[in-house]
Amino acid sequence: MDRLQAPLTQPGLPGAPERLPSIARTGPPAPRDVLELLKPVTWFPPMWAYMCGVVSSGAPILDRWHLLALGVILTGPLVCGTSQAVNDWFDRHVDAINEPNRPIPSGRIPGRWGLWIALIGSAISMLVSALLGPAVVAATLFGLFLAWAYSMPPLRLKVSGWWGPLACAFAYEGLTWFTGAAVMLGTVPPVPVIIVATLYAAGAFGIMTLNDFKAVEGDRQMGIASLPVTLGIRAAALVACATMVAAQLVVIALHLGWGLHWTAAIVAALTVGQLLAMRRMVRDPARFAPWYNGAGVSLYVLGMLVSAFGLRSLA
Repeated sequence: MDRLQAPLTQPGLPGAPERLPSIARTGPPAPRDVLELLKPVTWFPPMWAYMCGVVSSGAPILDRWHLLALGVILTGPLVCGTSQAVNDWFDRHVDAINEPNRPIPSGRIPGRWGLWIALIGSAISMLVSALLGPAVVAATLFGLFLAWAYSMPPLRLKVSGWWGPLACAFAYEGLTWFTGAAVMLGTVPPVPVIIVATLYAAGAFGIMTLNDFKAVEGDRQMGIASLPVTLGIRAAALVACATMVAAQLVVIALHLGWGLHWTAAIVAALTVGQLLAMRRMVRDPARFAPWYNGAGVSLYVLGMLVSAFGLRSLA
């Protein structure tokens, strides 16, 4: 799910007229246009979290490499890709103004093919998850629910500065981490794995909030209640930073309690690095948020992998 921008009401939603230009071509879209719709660049974060789940499971990787590979396809191209198709379908009228070259508003994916791709992707995701066990089925079903609820009326979680980033964070980080461990173990992961995955997903709320800094004026004009709009830029930046740091402090404390001193020390060092980057970012969030997304977030996700190796030693 991409944190794209959209007004509270749009043409094409229930009770509103269609305003997209008529499109003569109605045949199936070209594969390259479907791939662009699914936005491969967005697949990396969930696949990274999935691999953290694989590592944290403690299971021998070579023994289940074929299931591991199937899980990568599930979390990346299928579930994440489907979420992008869902988002683009329900944002097609906004994209017709802001990004007219996107596959749907440009007519390269004509008619209702965008919706059909989202529905087919959802169905294939569920079929693939069924091959990986009941725990993966449950995680996939919840992830798809978040994908549709994020973009589709009447829930349309993306218009909320709280629910939108939270849905993205748990779909991208928590559920995929859970899925990776569940695939390798063939059942529900142990409690420590679930707790750490949940903490990193909660912390990722801050990452998703920082993504909203790139469109504050547009959000304000369109009525999007992002945190930078509702709280102000600096306050929203402080909330984002506090969320990320708090989650990692709890992870560090848990690692110490479990006797994982080395991984606790490494995660602590990475958190200090983020604090230094945050100090610069909060001075001018609108300017430095994109920089922090490269510098600070990289340390955050590296800490996820370190934590996963710590959990692996508990298995």
